[in-house]
Amino acid sequence: MKFVAFERAKQGTGASRRLRVSGKTPGIVYGGEATPQLIEIDHNALWHALKKEAFHASILEMELDGAVSKVLLRDVQYHPFRPLVQHIDFQRVDAKTRMTMKVPLHFKGEEESEAVKIELNLVNHVTTELEVNGLPAELPEFIEVDLSGLKKNGTVTLKDIKLPRGVKWVSHGKPNLVLASATAPAAEEVDAPVAGAEAAAAAAPAGKGGKAAAKTPAAKAPAKK
Repeated sequence: MKFVAFERAKQGTGASRRLRVSGKTPGIVYGGEATPQLIEIDHNALWHALKKEAFHASILEMELDGAVSKVLLRDVQYHPFRPLVQHIDFQRVDAKTRMTMKVPLHFKGEEESEAVKIELNLVNHVTTELEVNGLPAELPEFIEVDLSGLKKNGTVTLKDIKLPRGVKWVSHGKPNLVLASATAPAAEEVDAPVAGAEAAAAAAPAGKGGKAAAKTPAAKAPAKK
């Protein structure tokens, strides 16, 4: 995926504010052997690009001053309540240097699984992205997870899938991850008060005309003279 950036001459809070007013987003490119470089990007083009998954999870081609270089999106700062990108960071990509990035998971096959098709289980996507490490050419845009073998109340973990060649999972000390799980749907709850009232009505003795006999108040004893 390719985008166009322009060199930014001025920096500072005031310069960045004026840049945003003019419809541009300030940013920076760092990493590699070159020094960090200030850039600016057309805000509308950037806003639409950020809505695409590939912009967040793949190696990007940045055109700057007629030259194209490979970069990776590292950070985006949004305005607290306005639809505005305030700042954006990119890291230069070296083809010979391993790097770490987050890759989204794409799930498939759950409708054909025994858990859903036969047992009517509900499938929960527990993990939606993985942090992986590899050479830029080896890093995938996404990782596919096949759920067609999911059983009743079962799970699919990281050990159940195969990562692309050369790609390693960054575990942060966790031995394994649950990617998806199947659970039985919750049973319908019975309205207890209504059920109790119906049971009491059925147990009450019936009087004439099929109506339950009403209790009559006991007669009071005559007062002593």
